[in-house]
Amino acid sequence: MAYVSIESDDRMEEGPEGLQFQSFLGTDARASNPSGGASSRSNFDTEGTARKPSGFWTIEYYQPYFDVDTKTVLRRCYSTLLPTSRNYLSTTLTPSADLYGPFWTLTTLIFSLFVFSSLAASIAAYMSDPEASSPTDPIEYNFTLLSTAAGIVYAYGLGVPVLLWLGLRYLGVGEWSVIEAIAVWGYGQFVWIPIALLCGVLPFAIARWSLCGIAFLVSGFFLVANVYPILASADAKAVRLLIILLVVLHAGIALCIKVLFFSYYIKQIGPKDPIEAPIPGTPTNPVTGRSFW
Repeated sequence: MAYVSIESDDRMEEGPEGLQFQSFLGTDARASNPSGGASSRSNFDTEGTARKPSGFWTIEYYQPYFDVDTKTVLRRCYSTLLPTSRNYLSTTLTPSADLYGPFWTLTTLIFSLFVFSSLAASIAAYMSDPEASSPTDPIEYNFTLLSTAAGIVYAYGLGVPVLLWLGLRYLGVGEWSVIEAIAVWGYGQFVWIPIALLCGVLPFAIARWSLCGIAFLVSGFFLVANVYPILASADAKAVRLLIILLVVLHAGIALCIKVLFFSYYIKQIGPKDPIEAPIPGTPTNPVTGRSFW
């Protein structure tokens, strides 16, 4: 074995400052990941080429907002019933808001109002005159109630947050996104689903009014606690007055749900008094027994 003598380089004795290191990585690799971390696989297709960002008119644009599991959706639903839900945006809707839960919450509420309203009408008719009807009789459905419920629930649960977000953007308030606005309103209506069930099986007017009042207070507190901080972040103090309009609108929705879907009552009739049980889908006045329209 032969040994070769190598003279030391004077630059090596200058210390670390005299050393120079050269990177053999291409400039494209650094440009594609400026943060220095590993690049996300979602930004590349199977062939390794970069994907183009999808437009808002494509399905791929909304796909991440529906990528959520059932456990997360259920947790975000029942969290709206807790008094500690005032920081819902920062605590529960993390790491990001979704559209899957709000869509199914509103859709379930629509069918709940339709089914349990028809059930309430059948119970009221049977208890008004048990001899004229039987518990085994099929329930009569008025499908006009379904379209009415869909119009009210979707207009309030989807239309109101979008309009509010657009109005706040016009006023220069950008503390939340339109997805977060829809998520807050959609999940906020979850309380009406069990309330609709209870109103359908309890044939007492005072119980239904009390239940609708509870739903109004619970959902109203949730919306005010999470929307008012957004309004308060505006420079103009008058923007905070929008919360009054939202509370009035929310009270109107609660009243519409009670009057349109759960105004059936048990009528005590005499031996010669004809049965005037309300037709499913026709709200009646508990005092006069006549239809509201």
